[in-house]
Amino acid sequence: MSIILTETAANRVRTFLDNRGKGIGLRLGVKTSGCSGLAYVLEFVDVLNEDDQVFEQHGVKIIVDAKSLVYLDGTELDYVKEGLNEGFKYSNPNVKNECGCGESFHV
Repeated sequence: MSIILTETAANRVRTFLDNRGKGIGLRLGVKTSGCSGLAYVLEFVDVLNEDDQVFEQHGVKIIVDAKSLVYLDGTELDYVKEGLNEGFKYSNPNVKNECGCGESFHV
């Protein structure tokens, strides 16, 4: 099982953590939401949970709980700028369908 973090995304996460002044990494998870069923969740992590898996790349820790890892295995997390918009981009090989607005997905 793996999560891939690009160097661009790692730099952005590092900047967020530095500005925040604390935290051991970034949690990547899923929640039930939207018209397709699941949505990505990103949040800072200060304390690890018992069922967390830790993936470290480019000096940044990405933490994923066991329940979410089933849906996220093999996902690449990147940070992209497109015109005036910028944000994290998910490339998840498990996705079978996405909603039209891009906010949720189905596996």
